[in-house]
Amino acid sequence: MSREAGGGRRRAADESGTDPVERGERPARDERPAERVRSGERPMRADPVVATVNLVKIYQNGGVPVPAVRGVDLRVERGEFVAIMGPSGSGKSTLVHMLGGLDPRTSGEIWLDGKRADTLGESAWALLRRKKIGFVFQFFNLVANMTVADNVELPALLAGASPREARERRERLLDALGLTGRADAAPAQLAGGEQQRVALARALANRPSLLLADEPTGNLDSRNTRDVLKLLGEVHRDGQTIIMVTHDARVASLADRVVSLLDGQIVDDGAVAAPRRRPKGTAGDVVELRG
Repeated sequence: MSREAGGGRRRAADESGTDPVERGERPARDERPAERVRSGERPMRADPVVATVNLVKIYQNGGVPVPAVRGVDLRVERGEFVAIMGPSGSGKSTLVHMLGGLDPRTSGEIWLDGKRADTLGESAWALLRRKKIGFVFQFFNLVANMTVADNVELPALLAGASPREARERRERLLDALGLTGRADAAPAQLAGGEQQRVALARALANRPSLLLADEPTGNLDSRNTRDVLKLLGEVHRDGQTIIMVTHDARVASLADRVVSLLDGQIVDDGAVAAPRRRPKGTAGDVVELRG
């Protein structure tokens, strides 16, 4: 935030007795959003996959404003893997849902691939998600009355792929995830780890610019957690941009960078230290998870 903007926010707070963020207002800014970064006013060298400017979300509880996200400035570069951490109620999931257009923001800006997205209507957001965003949720959210194959093909078809291309993508993804033999199964016939792998395949079927994962291992045991994290690591090495919400520091260690939230605000943002080398073939090849 610039000194001028910061000063304006303080003056507004002094005059009214409340913070403009808590009232759902955005302090005036006169620099171009596409040229701002989280910690200053340096010109951007290239458009990030996602960027937010003073992003705010306030829920109403019986007429009482409840801030969930308070003035978040975030920038995620192409090919970066960012983990978002924080205690329950810190705004992690709300932030990610706003980035994907699932939850409207109260104020602030969201930029995807250099274009402003927060002003889009519901239909435009739906089209954007079909083409550029993949989601992996904690509870899988597979379509119960469709087979595994159909669940994975559907996003590609909605994004405009031909039936042949959608089928080829599905076959390639299921093969990579070890699920070829389960293509004709219903989601209810799969174990939790298998369902999450199907959800990951579905999220990647439209070749998204951005993969959003909200607690993707939250309902899995340690073995299935390792499997899912290994797959996320592999798609990241192939260049996929990922933002993942997690409460587990061991899971977050797979990322390039960890952003910590507290009371809806970023309190820390730093690179993840390189892991120590372990003997090849041990459980620590992905991330060490023990009960």
